[in-house]
Amino acid sequence: MTRREITRDISSGGVCFRSPNAVEVGARIEYLITLSGNNPPVRIRCLGKVLRSPKNASEGLFEVAMTMERYQFLRSDEMQSVARA
Repeated sequence: MTRREITRDISSGGVCFRSPNAVEVGARIEYLITLSGNNPPVRIRCLGKVLRSPKNASEGLFEVAMTMERYQFLRSDEMQSVARA
């Protein structure tokens, strides 16, 4: 499954993003982070585990906090293979 979400914050240990969909706590997820402030954008492929996924009542979105257990910076030629997967 592929979804596009917006990050709330990011650190060396993990990431938190907002999602209209619930995500199961404990699930292991591969995700891609795009740092768009650079030209060309920097892309990082990550593997992590969902720590929590509470629903924010005021926004109606889930705040999904995940670990960043493994990561790999991707070159632009590697992105083409990721897009096809």
